[in-house]
Amino acid sequence: MAIDTETKQAIIDEYKVHPKDVGSPEVQVALLTHRISNLSEHMKVSPKDTHSRRGLLAMVTKRRKLLNYLKQTVAGRYTNLISRLGLRK
Repeated sequence: MAIDTETKQAIIDEYKVHPKDVGSPEVQVALLTHRISNLSEHMKVSPKDTHSRRGLLAMVTKRRKLLNYLKQTVAGRYTNLISRLGLRK
C-alpha cells in the first residue's frame, strides 16, 4: 500500500513550502493523509485486518501530532493546510 513515486512527487509539489522542500510538516501531513485515505478504503473491505488497523491508528496519531505542532508554531499555515486537505469542517 505504498504510494507510487509519481503520486508522491505530485503531493510534494503541491504542498511544499520552498523549492527544495520534502520534509516540512505540510508535506508530511499531506502524504500521511493520502496513505490514511488509501488504508481506510482497505479497512472497509477487510474489517478484520488488525495489523493494518494498528498501522492506520499509528498514522492518524502521527498526523495529529504534526498538526498540533504546526498549529502551535504557525497558526496561519495550519488553517491553510486543513482547509486545503479538507480535514476539518
